[in-house]
Amino acid sequence: QVHLVESGGALVPPGGSLRLACTAASRFHFKNYVILWYRRGPGQEREMVAKISHDGQRMDYADSVQGRFTISRDNPNETVFLQMDRLKLEDTAVYYCAAASQWWMSPFTSWGQGTQVTVSS
Repeated sequence: QVHLVESGGALVPPGGSLRLACTAASRFHFKNYVILWYRRGPGQEREMVAKISHDGQRMDYADSVQGRFTISRDNPNETVFLQMDRLKLEDTAVYYCAAASQWWMSPFTSWGQGTQVTVSS
């Protein structure tokens, strides 16, 4: 099974910034896939927060992060980033990334460990 590896989570104050990274744990044709970021907050369901097309030309965001989060990708280095600015308390969650074959499809990769983002003063 293919899974991706998340990194970059930390404890930050409200209004702060973080950049998360997503890479492949195993041999994976990274550039061929849509990459999505999800999060699961305490006691909440996992929700999609951002996704990016295989070529980086199309992005989509959840309403809750629109204008604050930016997804980007570096295909030669097989990494997708999630830049998170103006963080809020409600952004506290474990963040996961996943891959999908097509824009409209659900991810096919297994969930990894995720990376913890805690927004607190």
